[in-house]
Amino acid sequence: MRLPRCLLPVALLALSPVAAFAAAEPAASTAPKQTQAKQVQASQVEAKADRGDAARVEADANASKAGDARIRQQLDALGYKYQVDEDGDFVLTFGLDGDRSQMAYVLSSTQSYGKLQVREVWSPGYRAADQDFPADVANRLLEDSHLSKMGGWVKQDGVAVFVVKLDAGAAQDDLDDAIDYVVRAADQMEALLTPGKDEF
Repeated sequence: MRLPRCLLPVALLALSPVAAFAAAEPAASTAPKQTQAKQVQASQVEAKADRGDAARVEADANASKAGDARIRQQLDALGYKYQVDEDGDFVLTFGLDGDRSQMAYVLSSTQSYGKLQVREVWSPGYRAADQDFPADVANRLLEDSHLSKMGGWVKQDGVAVFVVKLDAGAAQDDLDDAIDYVVRAADQMEALLTPGKDEF
């Protein structure tokens, strides 16, 4: 929430003693600053090593060419028709209003960070003429990601894909909501960016 301009200097003045107190170095500390910095750096490296690389996708024991059995069971219970692609991911196609259709992917592989394990649900919505998106399209996708209740747009080569990440052990209803959301979000964006076309 933004403060009104007239209140901002008062708010900053009220916070200044706190900031000064927080910045003050404890008098009891006798360790040299350089040693303290090394200790902080060492603890940061240790914490990072404990959690793993946030950017790396690691192998998942639940993923196989036949697809994650947990997802298969949930999709069957929901009555959804699907195919399993060569990566073991579940591919679904939905009919929408106005004779439109939209694809969705439920990935079998999951990603972990600390104690979190998440699964991605995808739906493509835009294909660029080459690898780069036009600036107006990229900005529109960023704006839409900001407004989204859950999920956002990512770039996969030259394709914009709407992605929701949910708990890998999410309940069947939660998975159903995620699928419904990505399908509607991606189809609406496709209709907006490429009027009259329905590639996905």
